[in-house]
Amino acid sequence: MCKVTHGIMDSFTVSTMWRMLGQNQSWVSEFILIGFSSDPTTNSILFIVFLLIYLSSVLGNGLIIMLVCLDTQLHTPMYFFLCTLSLLDMSYVTTTMPQMLVHLLAHSQIISFAGCWLQMFVFGALSITECMIFVVMAYDRYVAICYPLHYTVILNWGLCIRLAAGSWICGFFSSLLNTFFTMSLPYCGPNRVNHYLCEGPSVRSLACMDTHFVEMVDLVLSVFVVVTPISLIVASYIHIAKAILKIKSTQGRCKAFSTCASHLTVVTLFYLPATYIYMRPNSNSSSERDKQISLFYTAFTPLLNPVVYSLRNKDIKRAFLKVMFYDRTGGPQW
Repeated sequence: MCKVTHGIMDSFTVSTMWRMLGQNQSWVSEFILIGFSSDPTTNSILFIVFLLIYLSSVLGNGLIIMLVCLDTQLHTPMYFFLCTLSLLDMSYVTTTMPQMLVHLLAHSQIISFAGCWLQMFVFGALSITECMIFVVMAYDRYVAICYPLHYTVILNWGLCIRLAAGSWICGFFSSLLNTFFTMSLPYCGPNRVNHYLCEGPSVRSLACMDTHFVEMVDLVLSVFVVVTPISLIVASYIHIAKAILKIKSTQGRCKAFSTCASHLTVVTLFYLPATYIYMRPNSNSSSERDKQISLFYTAFTPLLNPVVYSLRNKDIKRAFLKVMFYDRTGGPQW
């Protein structure tokens, strides 16, 4: 009898504690993205600047996609991956920029919990996919320079599609895992995110429990999507450099190097700030500095990618002139 009474009392005590916890605990249903400044004049200037960056990014990357689709001479593995990169850039700048532009002019910078979850997932998925695509593009350059006679045999369309699809699947699965762990944490206030978007480290700092396990998961994922791709890219370019040094003519060396220079430039612009944000200890973090550095891969990289590839690429220039100055009958208008 005593054991039964004791069990009933234990059950009552546990259920009472949960009810009290539910009554006293208020869970966050929305977040406030602080952004860059609270000064209306500064925000108006930033609005114009970021609007121009956004429009230029969408137009530039959209132009590359259009040129690759319209010009049959660009239907090669290299430009297929470049087209994929442009699609990624155009997509993930659209994931962050429009909301940031609205918040710069609006009095409220609120984003719902579900909206924050969705933005974190989509932005992370597209960013990680871009990390994988950079590796694929490095492999493309490796095959083109080290095995030029077997380029189209090795990088056939079936392999290209599998590499691109694998990059997308890897990106979305990794982001889903990271977002699930981050957004499963309890958030009971404050709800002010010192950022202009819902990025994992900034949101996770508001959790009202120890986040060591989630940080370790994030570190493992960061090694997978940052360190491993960088290592593969470096290994590819070591072999590329050896192959270039074997070319006897100076003109041949310059031509081979120029095909890699654009890729190296965009990889550097993307990976350096991303490595700083995701691979350093949290104790060394600074919210204001993080916001500024993250602009490199959220805003400036999508803007600069079309510029870098178009300025250094004769095929893109030729395709642009062909589309702009040829009439519908196929005859030149100049």
